[in-house]
Amino acid sequence: MIASAGLRPIPETVSSSSRTTRFALTLAAVLTLSGCMTVGPDYQQPQTAVPAKWSATGEVEAPDATVLAEWWRQYQDPVLDGLVADALAANLDLATARAQLREARARRTLAGAALGPSLTASGSASRSRTSSESSSGTTSDLFSTDFDASWEPDIFGGLKRGAEAAEGDLGASAESLRDTRVSLVAEVVLNYVELRTGERRLAVAAASVAARGETFDLTRWRRQAGLVSDLDAAQARTELESARANLPALRTAVTEAQNRLAVLLGRSPGELVSWLSEADIPQTVVSMAVGIPADTLRQRPDVRAAERRLAAQTARLGEAEAARYPSFSLSGSLGLSALSLDALGSTGSVTRSLLAGISAPIFDFGSIEANIEIQDALLEQARLAYQAAVLTALEDVENALVSVANAGERHTQLIQATASAREALQIAEHRYASGLTDFLNVLDSQRTLLSLEDQLASSTGELASAQIQLYKAVGGGWSPTDSAQDTRTAS
Repeated sequence: MIASAGLRPIPETVSSSSRTTRFALTLAAVLTLSGCMTVGPDYQQPQTAVPAKWSATGEVEAPDATVLAEWWRQYQDPVLDGLVADALAANLDLATARAQLREARARRTLAGAALGPSLTASGSASRSRTSSESSSGTTSDLFSTDFDASWEPDIFGGLKRGAEAAEGDLGASAESLRDTRVSLVAEVVLNYVELRTGERRLAVAAASVAARGETFDLTRWRRQAGLVSDLDAAQARTELESARANLPALRTAVTEAQNRLAVLLGRSPGELVSWLSEADIPQTVVSMAVGIPADTLRQRPDVRAAERRLAAQTARLGEAEAARYPSFSLSGSLGLSALSLDALGSTGSVTRSLLAGISAPIFDFGSIEANIEIQDALLEQARLAYQAAVLTALEDVENALVSVANAGERHTQLIQATASAREALQIAEHRYASGLTDFLNVLDSQRTLLSLEDQLASSTGELASAQIQLYKAVGGGWSPTDSAQDTRTAS
């Protein structure tokens, strides 16, 4: 139940100047009270304990902000640069995030507008004609205009808290846009690496098919000459068909990567097939500077967004607590009417009214307290979500650092193993041609080399992907300049 009361216009026995003075004093008192008392907790930046260094690497130098903002350019691949640029311009998820930022900005304006007064104006014009049997009748005109003003003084700060909540939502939306940008860039580069890795593996498999085809033909001719057995020919045929069986799955992986890139660029699947000619896997970065954990928390948009949501929810708790207290309203109107348009404001009649009102909760079956409890629980959830975002960010970087180190070590070992396998195959072929070993050793050497070449191609892609994940983990892919551009685009 809400109780309300209003002060009606003062009787005519009181002079106009007295009424004006009294209302002015009332208004001054309300203005003095307004803003002096803001209920609810004031937001304070959360203090989170973070390690001084990474456990995987110890202390490392801070990243260069310019390099981190456009980290993919280190691969020096013009095709990749073009794909990222097109994705940033046309990706649908990024466009949706920009629209959400636009919505949040409008909601902040709406919440801020509630703090100020409103003024409306209206006007009308009418003409009437009266007639009688004894005369031709008379015509009269009436013109009127009205001005209405209203204001709700924010005595207990509920509207202010609402504006603070909208400001926090706007900040969270801006950070979510940045997070979408970070994820998009990483996904484009990851899929590009998958595409080039698939192409490399497909080339290795095709070369293996060609080599085994030559081996099979040679074995068949030697069998016809009676130099080798039927078993050697059958084994050569088995190896050839086994190599051919690897091709369809690799072609599928290449096509899927092409289609995924097309969708990320806001295009239909298949549109990039003719545009993306084969190229090497992007060269891995020699060294990466990731800074300290505190640097990551400052750079990660998802952590920054969680902090802004916490600020917004803190304000919403205060907004809910303000509902416990009375609300006040002030309104006034001025009406002018005259028989001619020229007489408005001069000889016409004037109607004035001033009204002050108050509304206070008396009994509501506990709905206000329940809403306060809801907002307090949501505040606790926002606080826990922020802490979880911090831990997730630290986990992502630690895991990425380990992945980069291990992928690099495996890649180095595979390079050495592949070189040794290639040398072993040459020796086996030479010994077989000299009659010093059987054909099975040649096939085993071919099989080993194929496996290692395929693993090396995969390892090259895995190392590049691990570095990409590390750049994403530290929040790379955005800068204040990019954010300003996204903000203008969202306007």
